[in-house]
Amino acid sequence: MHDGTRNGKPAHRTPVARGPAALSLLCLLTSLTSLTFLSAAPAVAAAAPTVAAAHAEGAPPPGPLTAAEAGTAAYLDSVRSDPRLLRHFFLRLPKGGDLHNHLFGAVRTEYLIELAGEDGLCVDAATLTAVVPPCGPGTRPAADARTDLGFREAILRAWSMYDFPPDQSGHDHFFATFDKFGLVPSLNQGRVLAEVADSVAAQHQFYLETMVNPASDGAERLGDEVGWDPDLAALHARLVAGGRLDRLVADARQETDGVDAGFRSAARCDAGRPRPGCRLTVRRIYQAFRGESPQRVFTELALGMRLAERDPRFVAVNLVQPEDGESALENYSLQMRMVRYLRTVYPRAHVTLHAGELRPGLVKPEDLRFHIREAVDVAGAERIGHGVDLVHEDDWPRTATTMADRQIAVEVPFTSNAQILGVRGAEHPFDTYRAFGVPVVLATDDPGVSRTDISHEYQYAAETYGLSYPELKDLARASLQYAFLPGRSLWRGNPTREGYRSVAVCAGQLPGGGRPPGAECRRLIATSPKAAVQWRQEVAFAAFESPFESPFVQGRHPH
Repeated sequence: MHDGTRNGKPAHRTPVARGPAALSLLCLLTSLTSLTFLSAAPAVAAAAPTVAAAHAEGAPPPGPLTAAEAGTAAYLDSVRSDPRLLRHFFLRLPKGGDLHNHLFGAVRTEYLIELAGEDGLCVDAATLTAVVPPCGPGTRPAADARTDLGFREAILRAWSMYDFPPDQSGHDHFFATFDKFGLVPSLNQGRVLAEVADSVAAQHQFYLETMVNPASDGAERLGDEVGWDPDLAALHARLVAGGRLDRLVADARQETDGVDAGFRSAARCDAGRPRPGCRLTVRRIYQAFRGESPQRVFTELALGMRLAERDPRFVAVNLVQPEDGESALENYSLQMRMVRYLRTVYPRAHVTLHAGELRPGLVKPEDLRFHIREAVDVAGAERIGHGVDLVHEDDWPRTATTMADRQIAVEVPFTSNAQILGVRGAEHPFDTYRAFGVPVVLATDDPGVSRTDISHEYQYAAETYGLSYPELKDLARASLQYAFLPGRSLWRGNPTREGYRSVAVCAGQLPGGGRPPGAECRRLIATSPKAAVQWRQEVAFAAFESPFESPFVQGRHPH
């Protein structure tokens, strides 16, 4: 998505693996992966294969299932027609990480209403926008929502997709919510992060990359101050002159320090009874606002990439706000060139871009022809957010092949795509990406606004596209494989095409396999943040699958 607000200004229990070796490693990983807020693209691939050939090329070779995996797959097949048991299965399923998540849009609307009341905020009676006190004419105290059910329901509808007709496109309503509630999370960022972290952990996920924009007001002012220059090198030089950009970096880090302190206090991370979110590994993506003037967009991108190189809590940049907005469409190619230039200055900063979040009828046909392609070929994006209009782009099979060859993952939030664009089922390119061997990761986007969770996204994928348990397991693994965490992966090669095979030092030593990890495998887990989180997921998979290894009574959940 494309959160339309700026900070401060609107615009469960972890499964335990079997065996003492796995238990000791889980203890090690608890310390390694507690909440720490801690590439140039190769040449374009040749002509793409046909879709039929892509199916054969994109699918990894089938491998033998363990008894536990086979039992889990059989159980899933036995409960596909039982909504209650199916929901329970997907709630318990280990689901890796969420790589496409906007912090302000991720928090529950009910919690935002609660915070607004505690802060003494007011709600504009006409627009239902949260505003600062005192509550003068035309406003009501947000605290009234505690006792006035009608008022509360009206705020829920205005601040989220609650009660929105499912057969209508919610594009305008979805984007309008952020300006209405944006003041609330901006005043409570630490508490909001604690709430979101708990919700992610409760979904049996182990990692979160969430989008934020600290010091964005300062970036806006600096952009206006330096003005526009089509010579991007000269423009960047003006930003850094006199330490101006470095002062913004310092402001952003200081703001983030405050958020982290608020988080740790709210989540009781340093107390005797920490909340579940304390064990979640969290990184941030800096979001720049594509609807702003070119000088502001460039300044925000530069700030985000400088942060990603200097503060391990930040890993990447992204462009947010509606891709079909007038300024976003007019300046799309320019913004891709901005990212391309800044990647030469900040080569260690990662890039993931909202691209192709469009559909026929939403924009003119010519605007459907190149967005994903330019994000890949010009900007050098390492992941693509949404990518819904793929098959409407010029020479799209070549773009899909390039993404597969470079292992450029596509982040897919099904509920968001349905609510904003009305694209679902066979109209969604989910199967097409998978046919070409493009890595796919499921995500939530703005689960608070959408009123969804990652378990629903996995269940939707299974029901709509007939995915088997091994395919779902690989989707969960992909969400960590293509995360921007540093360090070596637990998996070798191109797992989307070749299957998830452990690196040599951990071969035959995965949790549940009966052989404890040796010294070299333990060293990898201890020194690589990425491998550490991946190992946590494998421990969780072993625990999740274990009860299914023995025969079970059909329809009876073994957990």
